[in-house]
Amino acid sequence: MTVGKAADLVGVSAKAIRLWEARGLIPRASRTESGYRLFDEADLEVLRFIRRAKTLGLTLEEINDILDLQRGGAQPCGRVTEMLDAHLLRIDRRLAELQQLRQVLLGARRAADRTRRTGGEAVVCQAIESQPDPDQWPPGPPRHGQEG
Repeated sequence: MTVGKAADLVGVSAKAIRLWEARGLIPRASRTESGYRLFDEADLEVLRFIRRAKTLGLTLEEINDILDLQRGGAQPCGRVTEMLDAHLLRIDRRLAELQQLRQVLLGARRAADRTRRTGGEAVVCQAIESQPDPDQWPPGPPRHGQEG
């Protein structure tokens, strides 16, 4: 089947399949005499695996690593578990950052409301300027872009 038909069956774009092929996640497809890529059921299974792995937040590099292990005869489940644990840790850190940011934004919003009730001017600027610098926020997990 052609790349367009394979894309429809798997639920991705033909462009994604071409990218995955170019990055080595799937073997080079056989081609018709006129140059059209041809995919079989085994190719579709790999494409479905890649789509599901991407849904879990794995990168193409990570997916390629898993596929290489599997193609080499190894069971990649341990490696997959490590990857998922790393993603969970990043998500937990990001959630903590977002909770901290939410508290700062609530404080800014309250400051804006107080300023507006007292007839103050430049409510938006005062709401921002009255906040402490991020370096002075309460201690918490490392913020985005910082390692702890």
